[in-house]
Amino acid sequence: MTTRLKNWLKTSVLGGLLVCCIAFISGATAPAAYAYNNPELLPDEPTMVIDLAKILTNSQEEYLNKHLPEFEEETGWKLRVLTQFDQTPGRAVKDFWGLDEKSVMLIADPRGGNILNFSVGDSVYPLLPRVFWIELQTRFGNQFFVRDHGEDQSIMQAISSLETCLARGGCSVVPGLPQEQWILTLITSILGGIICGFAAHPRKEGQVFSWQWMLIFSPLWGMLFIAFGIGPVVTRTQDLLPLIRNFAGFLIGALVAFLSPTFTNSSAGGEA
Repeated sequence: MTTRLKNWLKTSVLGGLLVCCIAFISGATAPAAYAYNNPELLPDEPTMVIDLAKILTNSQEEYLNKHLPEFEEETGWKLRVLTQFDQTPGRAVKDFWGLDEKSVMLIADPRGGNILNFSVGDSVYPLLPRVFWIELQTRFGNQFFVRDHGEDQSIMQAISSLETCLARGGCSVVPGLPQEQWILTLITSILGGIICGFAAHPRKEGQVFSWQWMLIFSPLWGMLFIAFGIGPVVTRTQDLLPLIRNFAGFLIGALVAFLSPTFTNSSAGGEA
């Protein structure tokens, strides 16, 4: 072993020991982690909302303090709201609110990319699966929603969706159809209609429409129209207007494709 290699090994070992000693000393002398269990931040009186980040208005906080106990009495489900920024009471809120398997605590923290997080009791998951919580977080907690509607509305809309789903006995998806999601369903409906119209175009002389080709392409246009165009609408809202618009989009797309002169000319040129 060369002298240079020996010196390098000695330096590495000494450096590692020094890092370990610093970490041990820092851990031994560090103050207690009050950020994870700090009951001093809890209010003295009972409340349904602990707004440490000062996100909610006074009227919103008063509404939640009045409405959430009524909801709990009617349904048995306990909803609580905690907002935090630099400090959090942490585990102390569990005893303060008596959180159990039928409880949901909404945690709003503006420091992250998504403002919303949830602490969910075990009895809630059979009614609201994990996919529901992901959609709830991404719909109301994302930066675009917060920018357009505010942090307070992010909390209020999420609580409203939870109340709706728990009161009805569960949801597989978040109720409501945002405009951007409806536009996507409309686009897929129109695209499905275009594919269906092209497939139905007559390919033989005297044929009104080609139902055989419609059936062949039915998995494609059916998936676009039914699965992606109609399914998200009927599972999220009972409003008939977006459903009627998607049906109209499908029919218009199919009619335009079916009567397309470009396709007709290409078919005539192929027969000639």
